[in-house]
Amino acid sequence: MDSQIEHLKARFSNGRLSRREFIGKLGALGVAAATANVMLADAARAAGPVKGGTLKLGMNGGASTDTLDPGLMASQAMQAVGRQWGNRLIGVSASGDLEMKLAESVESSPDAKVWRFTMRKDVEYHNGRTVTAQDALKTIQRHSDVDSKSGALGLVKGIESMKVDGDVFEVTLEQPNSDLPFLMADYHLLIQPDGGLDDPNAGIGTGPYTVDIYEPGVRHTFKKFANHWEEGIGHADEVEILILNDATARMAALQSGQVHMVNSVDPKIAGLLDRAPNIDIRNIAGRAHYAFLMHCNAAPFDNNDLRMALKLAVNRQEMVDKILRGYGSVGNDMPINGAYPLFDETIEQREYDPEMAAEFYAKSGHDGSPIEMLVADVAFPGAVDAAALFRESARKAGIPLEIKRVANDGYWSEVWNAKPFCASYWGGRNVQDQMYTTAYLSTADWNDTRFNRPEFDEMLIAARAELDTAKKKELYSKMGRMVRDEGGIILPMFNDVIDAVSDQVGGFEANPNGELMANFAGSRCWLK
Repeated sequence: MDSQIEHLKARFSNGRLSRREFIGKLGALGVAAATANVMLADAARAAGPVKGGTLKLGMNGGASTDTLDPGLMASQAMQAVGRQWGNRLIGVSASGDLEMKLAESVESSPDAKVWRFTMRKDVEYHNGRTVTAQDALKTIQRHSDVDSKSGALGLVKGIESMKVDGDVFEVTLEQPNSDLPFLMADYHLLIQPDGGLDDPNAGIGTGPYTVDIYEPGVRHTFKKFANHWEEGIGHADEVEILILNDATARMAALQSGQVHMVNSVDPKIAGLLDRAPNIDIRNIAGRAHYAFLMHCNAAPFDNNDLRMALKLAVNRQEMVDKILRGYGSVGNDMPINGAYPLFDETIEQREYDPEMAAEFYAKSGHDGSPIEMLVADVAFPGAVDAAALFRESARKAGIPLEIKRVANDGYWSEVWNAKPFCASYWGGRNVQDQMYTTAYLSTADWNDTRFNRPEFDEMLIAARAELDTAKKKELYSKMGRMVRDEGGIILPMFNDVIDAVSDQVGGFEANPNGELMANFAGSRCWLK
C-alpha cells in the first residue's frame, strides 16, 4: 500500500489530483481522515520547487546532422536544446497569451505596421556580455537572409525596415500585422550576441543553462547559469537530453530510471504505461498534427487530380482509432483546427471515399507505376503503421502506393523538406498566420509541400493587415479551403501531445503548444 500512497502523493504534487480526490483515494485505501490530512499537508509542502540534481529527458528527433544554429533547429529534441540556452523576445503561455521575455514590453502603431520592443536592462549572455537592442536587430536580420536557411525566414520576410532607438528595437512592416508578437515567439528566433552572425552554432544565449556537452544525435548536457535573469526557472543544477529515437528504448529508459521524462509516447502503449506505479501519462489536445507531404512541383504530385486521389484514399477515422487510440482527432488536409482562433467550423470534413479516389486517380492519367512514400519511425509515433494503413486503404482505390522505410538518422535533414513524398509531423503554431507563413507561404524556406499559389500569398498578407475579425476569419477560411483542396498536405489526424513523466518530477504541466511543456520541461520542472 505504501507504493500506492506515494504514487497518489506524486499525482497530487504534479497537479493530477485535486485535494478532494487525494483525500478520497486515500480513504479508499483505508487511510484514516486525520492521517490523510497530514499526508495532504506533507504532499502540499513537497509540491514546491526543489533545487539541485540532474534532470534527464529522453527525446526522439535527434540526429548526427543537428546543429545549435537556432534557424536550423527542426526536431523536438533540438527545440528542447534551444530552450535550455536561449530566449526569444516574446513567449506564448500554455493558455495562448503573450509572455514578455527579453522584451519587457511591446507596443504598436494604431495600424499595427510599426512595432516597438523595449528590451530588458542588464540581461547577461553566457559569455558575460549584456543583451542590447542591436543584438535583437541583428538576430532578425540574420534570419531574414535567404542564405541563412532559417526556418523563420517566412515569418520575417515582411519586414520593411528595422532600427534601434536606445533600448528599443523597432520594426516597420511592409504591411500591417496584428499578430507580429506571436511570430516573434517562434522558437527559431533566439536572441544571440551580434545576432549570431559570427558563429550561429556557438550556443551562447541568455537561457537558464549553458551548453556543456554537445553530441549531435547522442546527448546534450547543460549546466545552470548563475546569472540568469528570469526567476522561478532552472531548478536543477544540470539538465541532460538523451537522444532516444527508438520508441521502445525511450520507454525502457523511463521505466528503468535512466531518464525522468520522455516525449512522443506511442498511443498504443500510453494506457499500459500509465498503469505503472511510478509513471504518469500527461496528454493534452492542441494544434499538433501528423501528415504525409507531397511536393506540388514534383512529378507525379504536380498533378492536383493525383493529390486529390491520395487525399480521398486515406481512412482518417481508422488511423485515429488504430494509431492514436483515441488520443487525437481526424484531420482535414489543412493544418488548422478548432484550437486556433478564427477557425471556420463550416469547412466540410473530408471522408474516406475509395470510389471517388479511383475516379480522380483515373482522371490524373498516372501510368500505374508505384508511388513511393518515405517513412521512418522518427517521423511520428506509429508512422510506419500509419503508412501501412494508408497503403491498404489506397489499394482499395486502385492506387499503387509503395512504402519505403528509411533510417531515423538524418531523416529531418535528408528526407523531410527534401524528398517529394514523406511522412512528417508539425507541432502547430500559435496563430494561423504563423502556421501558414512558416509552411505555406510560397517563399518560406520550410514550405515542405512546395505549395505556391499567388492568390494564397495575397490573402495571407491581406489577413495580416485586416483588423476586422469577421473579414479576417473569412480570409483564413478561404486559405484553409485552398490548402485543403489544392495543397500537397495529406493530414489524416491531429494528435494529442503525449508525454510520460516519472513521479520523481515536480512542476510538470501539460502544454498544448508542444511536447514536454512545449520543450520547457527541462528548465521548469524539478526533482523531488
